[in-house]
Amino acid sequence: MIEYVKTILQKVSFSTYLFERELRKGLRLILPTEFEEFRVWCYDTFGKIHQSTLNRYFQPAY
Repeated sequence: MIEYVKTILQKVSFSTYLFERELRKGLRLILPTEFEEFRVWCYDTFGKIHQSTLNRYFQPAY
Protein backbone atom coordinates (compact mmCIF):
# COMPACT_ATOMS: atom_id res chain seq x y z
CA MET A 1 0.00 0.00 0.00
CA ILE A 2 2.91 2.33 0.65
CA GLU A 3 3.83 2.41 -3.04
CA TYR A 4 0.28 3.41 -3.96
CA VAL A 5 0.34 6.27 -1.44
CA LYS A 6 3.73 7.46 -2.74
CA THR A 7 2.39 7.51 -6.30
CA ILE A 8 -0.64 9.56 -5.32
CA LEU A 9 1.43 12.08 -3.35
CA GLN A 10 3.75 12.58 -6.30
CA LYS A 11 0.79 13.27 -8.58
CA VAL A 12 -0.80 15.87 -6.28
CA SER A 13 2.38 17.54 -5.02
CA PHE A 14 1.67 20.62 -7.14
CA SER A 15 -1.13 21.63 -4.74
CA THR A 16 -0.65 22.12 -1.01
CA TYR A 17 -4.33 21.47 -0.36
CA LEU A 18 -4.43 18.22 -2.32
CA PHE A 19 -1.09 17.10 -0.93
CA GLU A 20 -2.24 17.53 2.66
CA ARG A 21 -5.54 15.79 1.99
CA GLU A 22 -3.86 12.80 0.35
CA LEU A 23 -1.16 12.67 3.04
CA ARG A 24 -3.86 12.35 5.73
CA LYS A 25 -5.54 9.56 3.78
CA GLY A 26 -2.22 7.87 3.13
CA LEU A 27 -1.29 7.83 6.80
CA ARG A 28 -4.44 5.85 7.49
CA LEU A 29 -3.56 3.30 4.79
CA ILE A 30 0.05 2.48 5.53
CA LEU A 31 1.05 -0.19 8.02
CA PRO A 32 2.64 0.83 11.32
CA THR A 33 5.80 -1.01 10.28
CA GLU A 34 6.04 1.19 7.16
CA PHE A 35 5.60 4.49 9.01
CA GLU A 36 9.27 5.38 9.52
CA GLU A 37 10.19 4.51 5.94
CA PHE A 38 7.26 6.62 4.72
CA ARG A 39 8.20 9.59 6.93
CA VAL A 40 11.80 9.58 5.67
CA TRP A 41 10.65 9.26 2.06
CA CYS A 42 8.21 12.17 2.45
CA TYR A 43 10.88 14.49 3.84
CA ASP A 44 13.42 13.42 1.22
CA THR A 45 10.96 13.86 -1.64
CA PHE A 46 8.81 16.81 -0.55
CA GLY A 47 10.74 18.45 2.31
CA LYS A 48 11.61 21.57 0.33
CA ILE A 49 8.13 22.11 -1.05
CA HIS A 50 5.79 20.93 1.72
CA GLN A 51 7.91 21.05 4.88
CA SER A 52 5.33 22.90 6.98
CA THR A 53 2.64 20.38 6.00
CA LEU A 54 4.92 17.44 6.77
CA ASN A 55 5.84 18.95 10.14
CA ARG A 56 2.17 18.96 11.10
CA TYR A 57 1.92 15.20 10.60
CA PHE A 58 5.44 14.00 11.48
CA GLN A 59 8.24 14.93 13.82
CA PRO A 60 10.70 16.97 11.78
CA ALA A 61 13.53 14.95 10.24
CA TYR A 62 16.92 15.84 11.69
